[in-house]
Amino acid sequence: MAGVPHRALPYALGALAGYAADARFGDPRRGHPVAFFGRAAARLERALWRDDRGAGALHTALCVGAVAGGAAGIGRLLGRESAALTAAATWTVLGGSSLAREARTIGDALSAGDLAAARQRLPHLCGRDPSELDEQQIARAVVESVAENTADAVVNALVWGALAGAPGLLAFRAVNTLDAMVGHKSARYRRFGWAAARLDDVAGWPGARLTALLTVAAAEDRGRAWRVWRRDGGAHPSPNAGQAESAFAGALGVRLGGTLRYGEHVEHRPVLGGGQRPVAVADIERACRLSRRVGLLALGTTVALRFAVPVRRGRRR
Repeated sequence: MAGVPHRALPYALGALAGYAADARFGDPRRGHPVAFFGRAAARLERALWRDDRGAGALHTALCVGAVAGGAAGIGRLLGRESAALTAAATWTVLGGSSLAREARTIGDALSAGDLAAARQRLPHLCGRDPSELDEQQIARAVVESVAENTADAVVNALVWGALAGAPGLLAFRAVNTLDAMVGHKSARYRRFGWAAARLDDVAGWPGARLTALLTVAAAEDRGRAWRVWRRDGGAHPSPNAGQAESAFAGALGVRLGGTLRYGEHVEHRPVLGGGQRPVAVADIERACRLSRRVGLLALGTTVALRFAVPVRRGRRR
């Protein structure tokens, strides 16, 4: 293990720098690498699409493999783990600052009584149909999105970075982006998007549970957050989203879940945090602050994990 600190230090410095860049600048307004990946994945989809799971699995493998392989190839060219590469990858994949900015924009509109502006902005944060949502329902949608995306856009990315460096960071973001593009259960993607959705479930499993644990640690009432998470975490139809959402519900002392509308699709989800009060507009800011605390705890936890990951050494001759 003597070589671990030497190998882990560039990753730690890069992760810290990338996290700081996201906190300071957020996502680039133009030319974001994730947007480039999305366009490339969409073009490949047009070439490969068939109403078939095998075609979708090939699409997923090519997209994620190209990202992971490209990052690994750059790493090999550099000849060692690069703090600069890790910093760039971390900044690319993290979305904590943009998440908070969008949530606060909607919260400000609701606080000003501008329901139309809040409805117009909500699709920037989640796929819910905002046309008939009232103030409380929009606030609930924002808090749920902050909880779920704290896991997806921050904690899970850092977990995979700790486990696999820059290739892990970028591959996870590729998986998560593909799930958003083709992983939903529409007529077009029910079969084609199956592989992307299942891979996202697997890749998101560790970070979702770490998010819940760190949310409990960051909560003012840790006992309540723990109880709600343990009671309601498995009630959500997603194997991962319910972990973060239930922990946030307990930490904030609010009730999440219930009836949702995605276009023409209506979904009745279990209530998370039953017995607690409904979400209020002021809870959006509380959720953003909680998300930031969880992100900082995740950064420290995953950097420590990186120092603990064994380094594979070549054989001596």
